[in-house]
Amino acid sequence: MGSCVSTSSRSTCSSGSNGETVSPSCFCGQKRTRRTFSDHVVSLQHLPSIPNRIFMNGKSRTSCIFTQQGRKGINQDAMVVWEDFMSEDAIFCGIFDGHGPHGHLVARKVRDVLPIKLLSFLHSYQSRSNGSNTTCFRGNLKRSDGGDSEKDCSTEDKLNSIWREAFLKSYKAMDKELRSHPNLDCFCSGSTAVTIVKQGSSLFMGYIGDSRAIMGSRDSNDSMMAIQLTVDLKPDLPREAERIKRCKGRVFALQDEPEVPRVWLPFDDAPGLAMARAFGDFCLKEYGVISIPEFSHRLLTDRDQFIVLASDGVWDVLSNEEVVEIVSTAPTRSSAARILVDSAAREWKLKYPTSKMDDCAVVCLFLDGKMDAESDYDEQNFSSATLQSNHSGNAIESDDGQKSEPSLQRNFTVRSSEENDAYGRLPVEVEGNEETVAAEDQNWLGLEGVTRVNSLVQLPRFSEERPNPEIL
Repeated sequence: MGSCVSTSSRSTCSSGSNGETVSPSCFCGQKRTRRTFSDHVVSLQHLPSIPNRIFMNGKSRTSCIFTQQGRKGINQDAMVVWEDFMSEDAIFCGIFDGHGPHGHLVARKVRDVLPIKLLSFLHSYQSRSNGSNTTCFRGNLKRSDGGDSEKDCSTEDKLNSIWREAFLKSYKAMDKELRSHPNLDCFCSGSTAVTIVKQGSSLFMGYIGDSRAIMGSRDSNDSMMAIQLTVDLKPDLPREAERIKRCKGRVFALQDEPEVPRVWLPFDDAPGLAMARAFGDFCLKEYGVISIPEFSHRLLTDRDQFIVLASDGVWDVLSNEEVVEIVSTAPTRSSAARILVDSAAREWKLKYPTSKMDDCAVVCLFLDGKMDAESDYDEQNFSSATLQSNHSGNAIESDDGQKSEPSLQRNFTVRSSEENDAYGRLPVEVEGNEETVAAEDQNWLGLEGVTRVNSLVQLPRFSEERPNPEIL
């Protein structure tokens, strides 16, 4: 495992504890040989113009992303790929699925602010340790087979500790900012988040909610297989349910949708949130819903081919194995995300013809760093130069997420479910003071039956009445 955030060619650091600017600095004291956009201050206003950060339908050097509005109102999904995130070999990817009347604004706000906060906390650590013989953030060192294994293990533990702390602090700061935001009502609106940073051969992940990340990898027979990287943090996970009930929240499913466990206030059958962790949703934060992310680290190998991040509109109708098959057989890499969303849309029509399709958002990151020379995105004007295009016909979104736009509330329908293939077991790391997950908990991965129609049950008292600001 490794030790340094920057390379000799590029580096990025951030300043300001609020995480809203990124200023030039070298994470490891190495001299830069060429300058990039990251050598200048980056603010939220400048984010849309960064050349190697994409957030609308398009492609980059190593990835493609695509989103399509469902049939429930405005598209509440957001996504981002930020290459050269803090060094030339670092990439940040994220998927954010909003819910509630202002969920689309929450998802976009998190998409824009969270990566900068992560950079800020990494830089804060490096500033404290500058000049001392301590671990930095480089993620591309290999495991040693020689006598340095004990030292390597110590370095890996140190590296994981740093990244875990950075994810935990940035998620906490993000939720705190949403709570105090003067123009964004997050009382009964929120967002999921699946965020990854790939640096060299290391993959660091932090996530909340029920969006999901998987990896396509080759087994010993050179066949493609699906590896689930994250856990769907649903209220029926035993440890999640226990925490919620301990905080006086309630977990149960409605009679007409028994497959969808939801979180309810102790004194009212509201709001009915279909996940156990989320940004926002402050009406439930005192009753067990948290924004503390699960964190994990993985050392990538040559067998690992690509990573797919997607909102639950995809996972509701496609299995991990189906997603890997679709991406691996796409005619071009740059069309993989669009083809995956198109496949999900077809499955919604076939499996649930009476239901309204959910929004879908996909990020496909190819781990060898290669993309097609020619792309069907270019032919259809879906290139990185035309990132504002939107396949679903949505209006171009505002960059800061605060511009006034139709706040269309989702139409919440109830449908019966068909059972999907149960997903394999996945170990979970627990943050904070929670106990280690028991083995019997590890097979609770949320969508063991296709359950989810919506994240939040729409009730008049939550959608029409604005909460007392003193409560927030």
